[in-house]
Amino acid sequence: MRNKTKRLISIKQMIEEHRISSQEELLKKLKDVGIEATQSTLSRDLKTLKVGKIPDEERGYIYVVPSKIPNSQKEEKVAGHVTDAIISIEFSNNVAVLKTLSGYANAVTALIDNENYFEILGTIAGDDTIIIIMRESITRMELINALSSIYSDIHKLYK
Repeated sequence: MRNKTKRLISIKQMIEEHRISSQEELLKKLKDVGIEATQSTLSRDLKTLKVGKIPDEERGYIYVVPSKIPNSQKEEKVAGHVTDAIISIEFSNNVAVLKTLSGYANAVTALIDNENYFEILGTIAGDDTIIIIMRESITRMELINALSSIYSDIHKLYK
């Protein structure tokens, strides 16, 4: 097994089995099992795995791999927080700008990306802002309707 593959599998397992709240903590756990990685490599690996962070009462925020969350738990662990986190949505041509509470953009983006919406060409997340690039033929209302599957009140935010 290639080093990268082994590292990705280990990262995924650690995130699923432990409530990890920082890259430093994850790097230490990797080192404990004999896997050396730099912070920049770990950052790329987390992006490859589409890892997001969700709020956690005890740890602040913890890493989560959305593709491994069973659909029944997805609403409880991620989508439940989306309702509280999304603040607004605005458009400019085929770009939507979704504002969230500080620190929530990555988790919301991971949830959106995991849905594989046809309407969305791609997403970019910052700390509290998500850029959603819509396909050329998609209308604003079609995007709003698609996003309503993860956040039913999104229509109220669209002016």
